[in-house]
Amino acid sequence: MLRNICLGFFALGIVAMARVDVARAQTGDAPKGRCAAGDVAFSDPLGRPHWNGWGATAAQQRFQSEKEAGLNAGTVPKLQLKWAFGFPGASMAYGQPTVAGGRLFVGSANGTVYALSAKTGCLYWTFKAGAPVRAAMSLGQIGPRWVIYFGDLQGNAYAVDALGGEQIWKTRVDQHMGARITGSPTLSAGRLYVPASSAEEAFAASPTYPCCSFRGSVSALDASTGEVIWKSYTIPDEPKPTVKNKRGAQLSGPSGAGVWSSPTVDLEKGQVIVTTGDSYSDPPAATSDAFVAFDLKTGKLLWSRQATAGDAFTVDCDFPEAVRVNCPAANGPDHDFGASAVLVSLGGGRRALIAGQKSGMVHAIDPDRQGEILWQRRVGQGGRLGGIQWGLAADANRVFVPVSDVVITAPPPGGEGGQPSIFGPPLMLSPKAGGGLYALDLKTGEVAWRAPHPGCDATPGCSPAQSAATTAIPGVVFSGGLDGHLRAYDAKDGRIIWDTNTQRPYETVNGVTAKGGSLDGSGAVVVDGVLYVNSGYIFTGHIRGNVLLAFSVDGR
Repeated sequence: MLRNICLGFFALGIVAMARVDVARAQTGDAPKGRCAAGDVAFSDPLGRPHWNGWGATAAQQRFQSEKEAGLNAGTVPKLQLKWAFGFPGASMAYGQPTVAGGRLFVGSANGTVYALSAKTGCLYWTFKAGAPVRAAMSLGQIGPRWVIYFGDLQGNAYAVDALGGEQIWKTRVDQHMGARITGSPTLSAGRLYVPASSAEEAFAASPTYPCCSFRGSVSALDASTGEVIWKSYTIPDEPKPTVKNKRGAQLSGPSGAGVWSSPTVDLEKGQVIVTTGDSYSDPPAATSDAFVAFDLKTGKLLWSRQATAGDAFTVDCDFPEAVRVNCPAANGPDHDFGASAVLVSLGGGRRALIAGQKSGMVHAIDPDRQGEILWQRRVGQGGRLGGIQWGLAADANRVFVPVSDVVITAPPPGGEGGQPSIFGPPLMLSPKAGGGLYALDLKTGEVAWRAPHPGCDATPGCSPAQSAATTAIPGVVFSGGLDGHLRAYDAKDGRIIWDTNTQRPYETVNGVTAKGGSLDGSGAVVVDGVLYVNSGYIFTGHIRGNVLLAFSVDGR
């Protein structure tokens, strides 16, 4: 019953917590730690080592060359804390940084975007968005002006001056009340490709809610003006009335198939590829839980490849059967894709798109043959919070896949280890379930190695689940876990070569009280000898926190 209640309200809780963080931040922003007057240099930002957007490039590989990273397998074990920045009034830190031109740009759960010195963490400027900013930034130009692009959790896309923080334009890409931008917009060739997901899956927990009318989409915006060039839905057919639920609310379908992750741009084929979530209502869409490709110029849906058919689900499905009113008849397994498709070369002119799914499966398909399946590999048991959650990384030969498979429980009466949750009562995560990192051969999907989580030693509330996106540099893979640890693995054999526990209080450069917690959502970013990572995530028994950390060799 506990699990039903938790999963039934998780998205509503996330929305509520985000609103609280924004409200706290209105009185919590601290002016301390500002950069020295006159320190405004921002030269050749993309000509120097940088990490731009979610996956470092529009191929979403989450791989950084040694020249860009400034680190290798020999230097990574020497990493030490360089500086820490606290997000005021926030309960979690989930906006992955973008680093370029000596600056770091990051969004926050309190709705503020920060421009920091990548070297010292001092503050250049802040910008107040209308809602929390979960997405990573993309950096580009409008004429001679450098601009950062991002989205918020009310479905708004922004362009903001990178040097001074002034808003250039703001465009709402979807008018649905539940629309949100969780995936990072992808910038390519003067266009910004903006994904849209939603919280409507959670709205269905209300028995009087007319479920459901949202459809996932991708919007192509003019990067200079914010004008919508085209908008295409992941479900081509508009929702139509179907039946009424037990409380008399009119139900509609098809719906759902939100885009939770960053779009992948394939300039060679002229297409933008997204992965989609589940359907929300009957009939289940053929394009939910799928790879979907659109024409870059026109937005025409070119092809799709579904991984799980018949997956129509809302949080109402996790209530006892006797009280369900908005659970689709399909009552699917909720096996979304939360991870971007990674575009890789297989050699000999062959390519692949690879993505991990909450089912625990990793899929490789051919982008040049309308998504023809190349291989599939199971790495996890899968489930509502299982399988692969937020992303994977790839080098020239292998793809590195983190496994969640978290199990939620309740602390024993009078017991210790329960973490405050978005639901109110403390929750715990099983110390014996989940976790692990896989290295798969790009061409065949064969397992090159598997590194089990080193274990929680039965620590109450500790979870071995590895939900955060992975990041790779030559010879090294970084993977964060719900236990608060960020670990570096040898890419050849999976040995752990560096391990830091981020779950502790920090003295911050901006004077904000901050501590680390679970690592979830975004992954590490490595630029010019420095590794950056967010720590702190509040969800079902996760460990809350509000800090951005920078590590360098010997802390220099």
